[in-house]
Amino acid sequence: MPSEQPGAKALAILVVHGPNLNMLGKRDPARYGTLTLDQINQRLAELARELGASIEPFQSNHEGAIIDFLQRDSSRAADGLLVNPGALIRYAYCFRQALVDLNKPFVEVHMSDIARHGVNRTVNVLDDVPLRVGQVTGLKEHSYYEGLRLLVQHLRKHPAPALNSNQAG
Repeated sequence: MPSEQPGAKALAILVVHGPNLNMLGKRDPARYGTLTLDQINQRLAELARELGASIEPFQSNHEGAIIDFLQRDSSRAADGLLVNPGALIRYAYCFRQALVDLNKPFVEVHMSDIARHGVNRTVNVLDDVPLRVGQVTGLKEHSYYEGLRLLVQHLRKHPAPALNSNQAG
């Protein structure tokens, strides 16, 4: 049963998966679960439909490829983003700037508890980005699902202003 309100615009959500997430289902199942990235994307697409949204997933092990994806003209048409940057949160200021430049609300998700795992645990390049409307960590694949719900809820409460023909670029 869709939780979308009648007449509500279908939301377009970009889902960005950072480095090493292509290895889900194979790496450290105790920390990351047993689902593959394709399975997570399929479940996200189903949940998005239930919520009155659609997703466009993208994964790369390369910061530059992720930046190129965020800078495409078609990415500018998205309403918001669900982002699992992986270790990029520790050092990727170029990635951070691409998110700022895109100027869309996003929810940051991590399958593991980033406060307990990894190096440089006190550094998160996204901490001070006002466009980040939430963070969900430590719930394995459920971090994605809760993050998507949080993002859709935010976008429904705070819709972006519609562009008139004079503003469209």
